[in-house]
Amino acid sequence: MWRRAYLLLILVRLWFALSSSYLHPDENFQGPEVIAGQIFKYPVRLTWEFTSDHPIRSVFPLWPVYGLPMLLLRWLWIGNGQDGEIPPIAVFWTLRVLMFILSFVLEDWAIHELVPSRRHRQVAVLLVASSYVTWTFQTHTFSNSVETLVVLWSLVLIERILETAQSSSPLASAILGMVAVFGVFNRITFPAFLLIPGFRLIPHFINKPLSLVIMTTSALFALLIAVSLDTSFYTPHSISWLDLYRHPVITPWNNLQYNISPSNLAQHGVHPWYQHLLVNLPMLIGPAVVLLTQPHLSLRFYSAISGVLVLSIFQHQEARFLLPTIPLLLSSIRMPTKNSLLKAWIGAWIVFNLALGLLMGVYHQGGIVPAQVFLSKQPDATQAVWWKTYMPPIWLLNGKNEVLHTEDVAGMAGSTLLEELERIATCDTPADRRNHEYLKEKNGTYLIAPLSTTWLDPYLENKGLDGLRFREVWRYRKHLNLDDLDWAEDGVWNTLKRVIGRRGLVAWRVTKSCGRP
Repeated sequence: MWRRAYLLLILVRLWFALSSSYLHPDENFQGPEVIAGQIFKYPVRLTWEFTSDHPIRSVFPLWPVYGLPMLLLRWLWIGNGQDGEIPPIAVFWTLRVLMFILSFVLEDWAIHELVPSRRHRQVAVLLVASSYVTWTFQTHTFSNSVETLVVLWSLVLIERILETAQSSSPLASAILGMVAVFGVFNRITFPAFLLIPGFRLIPHFINKPLSLVIMTTSALFALLIAVSLDTSFYTPHSISWLDLYRHPVITPWNNLQYNISPSNLAQHGVHPWYQHLLVNLPMLIGPAVVLLTQPHLSLRFYSAISGVLVLSIFQHQEARFLLPTIPLLLSSIRMPTKNSLLKAWIGAWIVFNLALGLLMGVYHQGGIVPAQVFLSKQPDATQAVWWKTYMPPIWLLNGKNEVLHTEDVAGMAGSTLLEELERIATCDTPADRRNHEYLKEKNGTYLIAPLSTTWLDPYLENKGLDGLRFREVWRYRKHLNLDDLDWAEDGVWNTLKRVIGRRGLVAWRVTKSCGRP
């Protein structure tokens, strides 16, 4: 029974990995888009984190996680006699499958290692495997998802070092040193999760100083590689050892300096100190919150507690920052002993994760990736305006972005949007009014926006000679825009009716009258 349930949950995880939901722009712009531009020479858009005078994102963890699979994919592509570059969408789905494999193998394996009791281990693995966070966030290319795996395996290595107290455990110590540097360069929040577990290593290092020497040496070696890669990436010329000495680019230090500034954090949103505890954590684990009152006390639980407490100090608090705590907490809870309570809790757990899984794993901004694939195939597309959506990943345009200008105007007022469309729209021609004839035009302007934006409705039916004309050319129904919720103005029912009832992402080809024919 346990094996069948686990196998089913693996298939569920794979299904969500192959869904086109788009949880946050960072899953593309902090990872795949950067490396894809380096390997495949796709035109890409680097965000401010990579272009500022003091860059805060490291490329060191990006190369082993995304770069090596891309290089292998390119090698296989060329080896099979394929001509030209690999279609970006093939790279996109390859990375999704990769994240699924990493989650399935490394996350579940770590839980097996960290939970000693066989009965408790089976429950822990099922809970982690049945969490919508595992289905969605862990199968997307987030640095937080990678951080989850690094935290888990750091705890595994700490446990292995402590279990072999009679020796210096050289291999585990060396790997832990490299993994720790990798974790810091991936996200500066990483040490927060090892704050309490790390104290347990102090007696071991006192008794076995060789273990500390080995770990420090491997960490310094990894640090040299990390700083070298970052300095090379951010320096416009070939670097030398002198550049590493005089002008090293140490991205974790830049990141820390940026994030301790209240004015910088205010640009991304300021939250109260209890945001993680009272809002984000319940949103991630739902009914499991009520079972945390009497947990299994272990290294895993202490790691989660230290992470939540340290991250609560910072004023900018997003739910995904807590991803490393999810397998740690779910593997630490005690299930209800009463049969009636157990059945009620399992029912609530299933409903919660199915609902959030479908919302976040299928519908959340689910049309953005398919829309980019659609635009990449439109020969006339030279202008694309994205309104009330997340920033689209332009590396998926398959080279089309050399001629297609993508404009992200998510928060632009409707009246200003119309002025912008009026400025860039092409003139309406007889070809625009015939089926697919518009594709023969040299230039075309497209507006991509959610169907729930009812503000556009009065303008969509314009068939006259004056003003803008909107021709719907593409629609994707599995798209929900949760940033378009307006409870105060529309009320609860009308908001849900609009956002859910009119779900979908639409592409309109926009033209304008340039005088009577």
